[in-house]
Amino acid sequence: MSLTRIARNFFASRWHELERHQREGETLQREVLSSLLNRAKDTEYGRNHLFGACKGYDDFARNTPLVDYEDLKGYIDRMRQGEHDVLWPGTVKWYAKSSGTTNDKSKFIPVSPDGLKQLHYRGGTDAVALYLRNNPDSRMFDGRGLILGGSHAPNYNLPGSLVGDLSAILIENINPIVNLIRVPSKKTALLADFEVKRDRIAEEAIKKNVTNISGVPSWMLSVLRRVMEISGKQHLEEVWPNIEVFFHGGVAFTPYREQYEQLITSPRMHYMETYNASEGFFGLQDDPNDRSMLLMLDYDVFYEFAEIRNDKSEMSPVPLWAVEKDKNYAMIISTSCGLWRYMIGDTIRFTSLNPYKFVISGRTKSFINAFGEELIVDNAEQGLAYACQKTGAIVSEYTAAPVFMDAEAKCRHQWLIEFEKRPADLTQFGQILDRKLQELNSDYEAKRYKNITLQPLEIIEAHQGLFNNWLRNLGKLGGQHKVPRLSNSREHIEQLLKLNEE
Repeated sequence: MSLTRIARNFFASRWHELERHQREGETLQREVLSSLLNRAKDTEYGRNHLFGACKGYDDFARNTPLVDYEDLKGYIDRMRQGEHDVLWPGTVKWYAKSSGTTNDKSKFIPVSPDGLKQLHYRGGTDAVALYLRNNPDSRMFDGRGLILGGSHAPNYNLPGSLVGDLSAILIENINPIVNLIRVPSKKTALLADFEVKRDRIAEEAIKKNVTNISGVPSWMLSVLRRVMEISGKQHLEEVWPNIEVFFHGGVAFTPYREQYEQLITSPRMHYMETYNASEGFFGLQDDPNDRSMLLMLDYDVFYEFAEIRNDKSEMSPVPLWAVEKDKNYAMIISTSCGLWRYMIGDTIRFTSLNPYKFVISGRTKSFINAFGEELIVDNAEQGLAYACQKTGAIVSEYTAAPVFMDAEAKCRHQWLIEFEKRPADLTQFGQILDRKLQELNSDYEAKRYKNITLQPLEIIEAHQGLFNNWLRNLGKLGGQHKVPRLSNSREHIEQLLKLNEE
């Protein structure tokens, strides 16, 4: 009997449990909140905010403020120094260094033992469970999984305490049995130098029967291209004939999809999106024909959602059972890692309320609203995908920012795009993108009306490797580091433009 068939039997019970998401979403979330408050009531934060006296959601919302990282940084630093019972019971030894942006200020997100088990590993387990449910002929466990991770370092030199990429913390603490069915070796997986690690991963994995891959699309693509260079093959299935699925997350897959489909031409290849972050594991694509993800409601995370405002004091969060479809919400979480009413920085839009399904629409700080146009990342991804479809182009990386006023007193959006395959006519590509953005976003359309507020967008072609070179210069190549897609500030794009001229 194959290992995959045995695994299917193991995961079958979970398929039935997930049916509760369809009919009992509110009940599941109320149960999670009650559990979290009960476990944390005797922590410093729990005592200060009367967790023990909370009778339900309304009490919790009244007693506990909305926070961002800056509000919790002092508590977290004390925890990193070894203090216990601060935000979560006991001592927290692991901290995920978050790099959601390329800002020099790093965030250190606590990863408690409870959070590791009930928030992070459960997401990975459910990803496999749902994949096997949707693909009864899968043989993924009859080969190896290529898992791409980051690196870690000692935390304040405290014994057994680590700080680094979440993926490195997960690999460091993974069940030893899993190491028998994954590549690369643990030593290679945790290397800090991404370029060295990429080569070693390729050399180790090329000799194995890899059936599944997991990681951030941009960095995984770099590894796979190195595999192709070493092997001399044209398509990945020539190296790994049994490759069947890519579990991807961290950044939107849309800009990379066509590159993967050209690299892997096997009709048996599947792609499954996951919403996992340093702060937790929140969503899974449960239907391969629907790009929406199922919100995971029975992990150690309680959700709230708020329409975006300039200041958190102006925000009015609602619990899951009060959300509406097709609104753009900032996501707020409370978890067993000690994050309480924490604004994670992502925005989502619900596509279904039974079950609760959503798409990631962007970041609370990753949008362009310089002129009232409210352009979000979801608009950008869809617009670029459409322009690529119409012109045959393939986009590798991009960023965009406003030009507030040029020498002719005209304002516009400026897009810096690195193409894997450039369009024959860059001007036409820009026109198609511009028209599609107007179709997707009525605010953008209004500001573009007769070129009165916004002029047509400008596209600047980036030279090959520009974005990787920029990240390398910042010491942020590899791991979970991401290129900022949209920004109201010109800080990032100016750095890139200068590097593009060299």
